[in-house]
Amino acid sequence: MKLFLKDGTEITGEGFGADTPAFGEVVFNTSMVGYIESFTDPSYAGQILVCTYPLIGNYGVPPKEQWESNKVQIAGLIVSEYCEEYSHWEAKQSLSAWLKHFDVPAIQGVDTRALTKKLREHGVMLGALGEKKPRIFSDPNEENLVAKVSCKKKEEYGNGPSPRRSGLRPREGGPIRIIAVDCGMKENIIRKLVRTETTVIRVPWDYDFTDEKYDALFLSNGPGDPVRCVETIAHIKSAMEAGKPILGICLGSQLLALAAGASTYKLKYGHRGQNQTCIETKTKRCYITSQNHGFAVDAKSLPSDWKEWFVNANDGSNEGIFHKTQPWRSVQFHPEACPGPTDTAWIFDEFIAELKKRV
Repeated sequence: MKLFLKDGTEITGEGFGADTPAFGEVVFNTSMVGYIESFTDPSYAGQILVCTYPLIGNYGVPPKEQWESNKVQIAGLIVSEYCEEYSHWEAKQSLSAWLKHFDVPAIQGVDTRALTKKLREHGVMLGALGEKKPRIFSDPNEENLVAKVSCKKKEEYGNGPSPRRSGLRPREGGPIRIIAVDCGMKENIIRKLVRTETTVIRVPWDYDFTDEKYDALFLSNGPGDPVRCVETIAHIKSAMEAGKPILGICLGSQLLALAAGASTYKLKYGHRGQNQTCIETKTKRCYITSQNHGFAVDAKSLPSDWKEWFVNANDGSNEGIFHKTQPWRSVQFHPEACPGPTDTAWIFDEFIAELKKRV
């Protein structure tokens, strides 16, 4: 099997997983562990993922309750060395068998260090996995990827916390009603929002919730270019006009910024990993965060009544925004982790605590 890049580069390796071609945007992730959570993260839709950690597959695939969605979301996988003989007490199958089940191809024997350096220098680029070079390299960012990965119907969750290993079940909840717009939402976000006092109403990306009875709005992570979510942005504006509290994560931060009148842009090679350092502007404290995004908010375009909440310590890009007087805020990173550090899990606690004061 070969990796073909749009600039003409061809890299030969050994295929595993599904024996089928794949097309997408080639990006890299610097995480050492947590490949199951990453591969099932809907934010990776349309992307061929390069793992910089040299050995992947050594602990196999755990039960579905530990995935971040119901399937593998990456378009393809590139690793240095694949470990077929996995070892973990919870493992149910090998990584290769799992990828094959979801028709996702992978390639090993690649110098992922050299490939990552190339992507850092030139930026992420379009690519393909297969035996023959494609005539056209399709760009997934020209599609509405959010529409593909969002849930298809409304569901409600509640009545206390849903433990990580027990799965998520729709059920009656508490008095605080939170509309959670699913733009490709990771399951651990729902787990973080579900409390004894909350009812979480998960809705599709284009669902018109303006006539719903709710106390707050949550905007999830997701893939692709945020400007394609025209309907979502319009509904966010309606929530802002109603003065509803809003919290956004990742793509949700970009959508909130667009609804506020700011703009977004594509990063050269994005932020994907579990060790991204972010500085909170209010306290100057630095947090280690988990990230997966290719677009960012242009902080210079923020209206005067908005401020930066977090900034990336490495490149200075925006990592969060908040309104000076209204209960609207968002972060570019993933406080729900899975995978990654839980240093910023307090953001969920703070959000729920403020809602309890209002209801």
